[in-house]
Amino acid sequence: MFALLFGGLEILFLLFLLPLSLLAFAFWVWMLVDVAQNRGLEQNDRVVWILVVALLHFLGALIYFFVARPKRKLAVPV
Repeated sequence: MFALLFGGLEILFLLFLLPLSLLAFAFWVWMLVDVAQNRGLEQNDRVVWILVVALLHFLGALIYFFVARPKRKLAVPV
């Protein structure tokens, strides 16, 4: 019955692409919040990274995750 209402492409979208896009969006929001709170970055670097993550979306979030996020470990806790 479900197959009668939706074609194959719609089922693919519902079962695979929709959850994947929701995970990508959650990752993007997580990285945007993380860059705003990262004390391992200077203020100017933080603003640049916020712009990179906000404007490049998932790609910017991936770049930040692998390039600048490890600096969080080097920050001195206050």
